Amino acid sequence: MRKVTGRFAPSPTGQLHFGSLIAAAASYLQAKSSGGRWLVRVENIDPPREVAGSAEQILKTLEDFGLRSDEPVLFQSTRRAAHHALVDRLLAEDKAYWCGCSRRDLPPSGVYPGTCAQGLPPGRQARAVRLRVTAGPVRFHDLIQGPISEDLRKTTGDFVIWRADGLPAYQLAVVADDACQGVTEVVRGCDLLGSTARQVHVARCLGFRIPEYAHHAVAVNEERKKLGKRYDSDPIGRMGRARALALALRFLGHDAPGDLPLGELWNWALQAWDINRVPRRTEGPVPAQQ
Repeated sequence: MRKVTGRFAPSPTGQLHFGSLIAAAASYLQAKSSGGRWLVRVENIDPPREVAGSAEQILKTLEDFGLRSDEPVLFQSTRRAAHHALVDRLLAEDKAYWCGCSRRDLPPSGVYPGTCAQGLPPGRQARAVRLRVTAGPVRFHDLIQGPISEDLRKTTGDFVIWRADGLPAYQLAVVADDACQGVTEVVRGCDLLGSTARQVHVARCLGFRIPEYAHHAVAVNEERKKLGKRYDSDPIGRMGRARALALALRFLGHDAPGDLPLGELWNWALQAWDINRVPRRTEGPVPAQQ
């Protein structure tokens, strides 16, 4: 059996916020409570969206919370040659093809109609690479949300795995790097649940083992907007680390006793962690402070 390996993979687009702390804590506890490894990967494959110094700030904040990767942090940008090699392989196997369409060529549904699936039409130049989808639904069991089924032909059509700007698409890079790092379980927010069927399909096309998935709720504010890096009242910025972590644990269905210091809180959480206690919902408000 493979050693349990979890990971937390933030994008360097701002400081670590409360929603990210929830994802980091959930992935850490799920892996460590089983005696497994927990890794950190910085997903820096989209330079236009990156914020200077963000990666260093995120890693420092994780360290301040006692969240330390069991291996050196992997920066996704260092894997670009490996990503490109996988795309070349999928092209050679006719599981993918060059596409000359842009977003404005898509129908209102956003589902790609297969315009370039049998070759570039006259007058079109190759821009991006799309992965062919297969007939029938992609199914997987989410440890929190339960059975999930999605027919990619109806929801996305053939989707991009290599972008027109010469960068790997997220759906390819995340699968490639999870496989490279031996990740056995992916615990993350429900905002990424809609990507999972595509990632399962990518893994199957490449012959990779598919990790277990668990998608917890996304934290929202009073206006039910996703709690993100620009939310001024983020608990991480307003209170001590132990209190912020206690709020994250409460959001995940685990009520820590009293005002424990950070180290004792982690010890309690590792003993108490049960993914079956994580609420089965897709979003939820930040818990009231105590």
